[in-house]
Amino acid sequence: MGMEALHCLTPEMNEKELWVHLLAYNLIRLLMAQAASNAGIDPRTLSFKDTSQLWTEWTARGQSASPALFALIAQVKVGKRPNRIEPRQHKRRPKPFQWLKTSRRIARDNITRFGHPRGPK
Repeated sequence: MGMEALHCLTPEMNEKELWVHLLAYNLIRLLMAQAASNAGIDPRTLSFKDTSQLWTEWTARGQSASPALFALIAQVKVGKRPNRIEPRQHKRRPKPFQWLKTSRRIARDNITRFGHPRGPK
């Protein structure tokens, strides 16, 4: 859902961004619960990713939630994965550049004066 990093600059806007992500997450879960209720199945057997993609395509076509959407959501189930032990984490790869710890103006002046710093080899 794109929540690896918050992109806003102020704490207030970061809080709003977090709330919007939580709202979207809960909307997808609500769609899954409604689809599971209509189909008489357990909501935990449905795919979150496919529900999210179906909802995105459905609303892009200008349609609202309907029994047809719920039927499509209920068709895509998560597969059986017995004895699956795998971390659900992403490893953010470090960038080969140093952090900018001064203002951009000072950093530009330093580059003009001393050249670009050598990075790790």
